[in-house]
Amino acid sequence: MPQSIKVWDILVRLFHWSLVLFFILAYLTAEGDLETMHAWAGYTIAGLIGFRLIWGLIGTKYARFSNFIYRPAEIRTYLRSLMTRHSKHYLGHNPAGGAMVAMMLVALVLVTWTGLETYAAEGKGPLANSSISLQIPAAHADGWEHGDNQSDEFWKDVHEFTVNMMLMLILIHIAGVLVSSLLHGENLPRAMITGRKSIQDSDQQP
Repeated sequence: MPQSIKVWDILVRLFHWSLVLFFILAYLTAEGDLETMHAWAGYTIAGLIGFRLIWGLIGTKYARFSNFIYRPAEIRTYLRSLMTRHSKHYLGHNPAGGAMVAMMLVALVLVTWTGLETYAAEGKGPLANSSISLQIPAAHADGWEHGDNQSDEFWKDVHEFTVNMMLMLILIHIAGVLVSSLLHGENLPRAMITGRKSIQDSDQQP
């Protein structure tokens, strides 16, 4: 039986699956009479993002951004190596996976922010009547001022765009997990549940 090592700490795992749960909840409650539930799911996601950004700086070894944010050249080299089916195995996130984590966090920030702006345009939420809420310049379109119907529609459209962008990244992420799992003969979804990954011959011991 191959040796395994603890890679993902309990906080990373709780963050990951909580984010999955609350993003699904937010998506399913986006329409209809569930606006309050949708808003609170969004607030929870904002809190989760805040935690992950902090944990990415002060967390355990494999949770830190410094462990999985690679230079563009390293990402390109790794992606090319996938075509040869002899790509290097990483105990933490591989270069492509690390780039995806970064892009998904940025996308989630945009989804959350535009959601807050949409809510604020309706006169609700923490950004309503707040000086930090982004005002729509009147020069862009007559009537696009904070709180009116056109501002509401503008932010709804932008929010929907960021959500669709996030959905696209999620699909790419799932595909990447499947490819990496098959390529290296490991079960990455299970690793995000147990926290443990198998050590392969090419891995450097911590």
